[in-house]
Amino acid sequence: MTTLNNKIDFAGILCVKHANPNGDPLNGNRPRVNYDGHGELSDVCLKRKIRNRLMADGHNIFVQSDDNRNDDYRSLRSRAEGVLKEGSMKNEKAFREAACKQWLDVRAFGQLFAYSGKGEDAGVSIGIRGPVSIHPAFSVAPVLDRVTSIQITKSVSGEGDGTKRASDTMGMKHRVDHGVYVFYGSMNPQLAEGTGFSEDDAEAIKEALRTLFRGDASSARPEGSMEVYKVYWWQHNNKNGQYASAKVHRLLQVTANKEMPERIEDYTISLKELPDLECKVIDGE
Repeated sequence: MTTLNNKIDFAGILCVKHANPNGDPLNGNRPRVNYDGHGELSDVCLKRKIRNRLMADGHNIFVQSDDNRNDDYRSLRSRAEGVLKEGSMKNEKAFREAACKQWLDVRAFGQLFAYSGKGEDAGVSIGIRGPVSIHPAFSVAPVLDRVTSIQITKSVSGEGDGTKRASDTMGMKHRVDHGVYVFYGSMNPQLAEGTGFSEDDAEAIKEALRTLFRGDASSARPEGSMEVYKVYWWQHNNKNGQYASAKVHRLLQVTANKEMPERIEDYTISLKELPDLECKVIDGE
């Protein structure tokens, strides 16, 4: 595989309808909202969905969630020690190379392998810096007034003998009735040299972004409630890039045409240009 040679910038537009795109555990799992009232999907949330899509496409992934594993390892340490050669953590260079070769998310996003131990099994801390960076996604218009909370009840008690309703029969669900979110990211060829991140890996992530919500349905995100509208892909003609990422990201402008937009048609999407930098616009799934 050819290591990534040219810098890549990318962006995506996501549509949310009657879904909780990213719950905040510090706020009763209500949709994440910043101080300006704009909705947010954390970069960790986006990377989790990318990892899930890459796994579904047959790629080896190190950071797997407990409810979506394709092996029997229940922790990151057990996966690292079980998949790679025993004792290889003591040789940092060999471990880095083996980890990057084995797992796509490690050579893309990087990974910190930090495990405790004593004596001969003294702890190790190996950091790998990945070439792919992703910003959190923020809604174009505020969603604070578009968050609906409903109280739900279960028809049967989860505990007890059934003669009385237990406290766990009551609960809350939260959703964003409508929101359009935008995120940005970049791929750095210099860091790709250190992890072996390839052109094929970049294409795999592009496809994962296009199909980000395939197989992602849940009670909080019913099928069809989350949609990738567009993915924007700028490939520079050299390693450093013709322009700074911030300047490239500003080429995409999404604005709401009304105070309370209700559909994607209520937004204006404009894409400016820079000399000698072509943008590939990809329809979401």
